[in-house]
Amino acid sequence: MDVSNTMTALERRATLSLAAIYAVRMLGLFMILPVFALYAEGLAHVTPTLVGLAIGAYGLTQALLQVPLGMLSDRIGRKPVIVGGLLVFALGSVLAALSDSIYGVVAGRALQGAGAIAAAVMALAADLTREEQRTKVMAMIGLSIGLSFSVALVGGPVLQDWIGVPGIFWLTAVLALVAIAIVMVLVPNPVRTHLRRDTEVVTSAIRDVIGDGQLLRLDLGIFVLHAVLTANFVVIPGLLRDRVGLALADHWMLYLPVLLVSFLLMLPFIIVGEKRRVMKPVMLGAIALLGLSEFSFIYSAHGLATIATSMLAFFAAFNLLEASLPSLVSKLSAPDTKGTSMGVYSTSQFLGAFVGGTLGGTLLEQGGAQALFLGGGLGIVLWWVVAASMRNPRYLSSYLLKVGQLAKADAEALAGRLTQVDGVAEAVVIPEDGVAYLKVDRRALDERRLREFSVSTA
Repeated sequence: MDVSNTMTALERRATLSLAAIYAVRMLGLFMILPVFALYAEGLAHVTPTLVGLAIGAYGLTQALLQVPLGMLSDRIGRKPVIVGGLLVFALGSVLAALSDSIYGVVAGRALQGAGAIAAAVMALAADLTREEQRTKVMAMIGLSIGLSFSVALVGGPVLQDWIGVPGIFWLTAVLALVAIAIVMVLVPNPVRTHLRRDTEVVTSAIRDVIGDGQLLRLDLGIFVLHAVLTANFVVIPGLLRDRVGLALADHWMLYLPVLLVSFLLMLPFIIVGEKRRVMKPVMLGAIALLGLSEFSFIYSAHGLATIATSMLAFFAAFNLLEASLPSLVSKLSAPDTKGTSMGVYSTSQFLGAFVGGTLGGTLLEQGGAQALFLGGGLGIVLWWVVAASMRNPRYLSSYLLKVGQLAKADAEALAGRLTQVDGVAEAVVIPEDGVAYLKVDRRALDERRLREFSVSTA
């Protein structure tokens, strides 16, 4: 039995506990999406623009601080940064809960985002798991984020009916404290902490990543995707109440079937896209569906069946794109800059949430719901045009190999020998890391031959 393909008990514990921490934090950020626009009507100084700003404010501070805090965790340790970030997140939740003014909630949401622990959590996951398990670990953490989003959309309206929006903020603060307990009690302590290029941002590589036109197309995509999502939730709760006649406490009855069916609809396209290597056409089709759904909101907000159909199309496209874009980033990034590419991608996502909330609120205030949906639709059209010129990705996977610390000349020579192995398309050996970062075609890879270069026991 090849033990490198099986998670150890320690790796399972680390993965599950870190996924729980990530999910708890994202749950708190997402849960107000389906309820805040209506709650904000009772706050002092409220305007649609400020409602959008309150919904998206976390994105700005998250985008600005996630990379610096990740770098700080390299210096002082992962756990202190994660605990500190969760405390800041809890304080932001308390501030929002206590505020009777929209300005206080904006400040609270910005403070929530300032607890930007995403990069530190990913880095700790890398510290606690072997290279062979890294893809599986990151997929499990990514799954926890998707689940937290779905739970938040369904649970937000229910909790609002029970404890109100201030209660949701208080609950979010309590959950942050629970997450701190998980960090201190359940998350193992890493033997050592150091930079890993497959999961962390390397500052010297940021310029190259930003200058890569193919990756920028994907960064624009996740920016637009989350901008439109956030903008939509500035207006959709009000449409469901005022035009459809659905009480806020009952909104979950629409969200739940829409999310379940949209997931089932998108799953075959993901499988076919990856298996048959047609992810670009699948992506372009999903962007087109997303745009059509956004335009359809303009005309469908006068009946439950029509708005439900528009929401179903929107979330089917959203879920497909949310799942496929990170995979495309991984395929198009250089083998030794995957972490940096994902860091820039995540920053674009959070900036999209901020811009979408703020711009969505402004469009709603100036031109009503139709202007908001029209603006979102036009943004998606621009994305489709840009994405259409993206080259077809090579269907390569990231592969890390421990090769031991080497002199620079020996590392360069080893990289050349690794590319001679069947299925290895690219190889970069970092001498001081003792790791070879590879791009491989899994279908053609001679893995037994490749492992002959490894210094780890197989």
